[in-house]
Amino acid sequence: MSILITGGDGYLGWPTALRVADRTDERVVLVDNFGRREWVESVGSTSAVPVKEMNERIEAAEEVHGLSNLSFVEGDLTDRATVDQILSVHEPSTVVHTAAQPSAPYSQINGERANFTQHNNMQATRNLLWGLHENDLGDTHFVETTTTGVYGAPEFPIPEGGAVMENQGERDDVPFPAMAGSWYHMTKSHDAANMRLAHDQFDIPISDVRTAITYGTGTEETAADPRLATRFDFDYYFGVVAHRFCAQAVAGYPMTVYGKGEQRKPFIALEDAVEGLANLALIDPDERSDEYAVYNQVTRPISIVEVAETIADVSEEFDLDVAVEHFENPRDEDETHKMEIENERYADLIGGQSVTFEEGVRDILGTLVEHDETITAHEDRFLPGVLTDDE
Repeated sequence: MSILITGGDGYLGWPTALRVADRTDERVVLVDNFGRREWVESVGSTSAVPVKEMNERIEAAEEVHGLSNLSFVEGDLTDRATVDQILSVHEPSTVVHTAAQPSAPYSQINGERANFTQHNNMQATRNLLWGLHENDLGDTHFVETTTTGVYGAPEFPIPEGGAVMENQGERDDVPFPAMAGSWYHMTKSHDAANMRLAHDQFDIPISDVRTAITYGTGTEETAADPRLATRFDFDYYFGVVAHRFCAQAVAGYPMTVYGKGEQRKPFIALEDAVEGLANLALIDPDERSDEYAVYNQVTRPISIVEVAETIADVSEEFDLDVAVEHFENPRDEDETHKMEIENERYADLIGGQSVTFEEGVRDILGTLVEHDETITAHEDRFLPGVLTDDE
């Protein structure tokens, strides 16, 4: 048996693989087709932190952390035969599915990118779910990182799981309605529906981890050696708002906020996101939920203006003179929306938040200052970062 981690070359998948491998003697098999590297390059950007090739990463993991249980398979999960071969050979006890085209702005560029994003993301998930069923791996725990973006921005508190619907005096629990705002986010809405169907039809144990905007340049494991670094994107298409703002600060540009910027978005540190996925990957089957389990992978909502002001405050520690500027909002949105999102199940899973947003910003700025030449060489890639609600 083994633990399979898809998207093992990615921002979230790589550090998750390191943590899981460090906590188990089981073989940890990473799968990736290096698509993220190609997509970022196609929009004229790059990772601020140099990312080594996979063979060098795995060699470094064994040398630095003594991890001899990591292996890698290059493969495209949209290809059904590839998925079947991986599952039949490695017979995973758990699949942690982090592979996806993860960018909302990239999916909105044109119809071609929208079609690609939906085919790539949804086909991979369907192949894995049907592959588990048809390879008699119905007891395999399937963990997928979807997104809090499936919820949209409702005016009422967002539950961690289903919602209660009442009609004509009758009440029942139903899946929370998908209100995705991009072609990317819609893929995760469909994935959630397909995973629920696979749970009902195939009895596959499923954890739907709805990932918030994730910030940070690394984890305890990746920080141990530069060869173990995970990627860090800061451009408009693949860099989340906190990362773009930090890049603007390092490059000497004001952080630009639309309107009041008081609308809150869900955030989580990379360290806390990895911890939750590792715990789910290694959870005892007797302690695992028999239900379709939804985890809101968020530690707290933060307003866009607080993001900018926190970065400005911490920037002073690095002798960066950073301003926060407000611009007229071209969007039809509530600039004061106070998102409330339940996260008790996820908080219990990780034992509470370990990295505050301020600590995460300090880590990001410290890293980006070391790589400021890369930031300034690609500054045209993040200047459209005034857009703040595409995550």
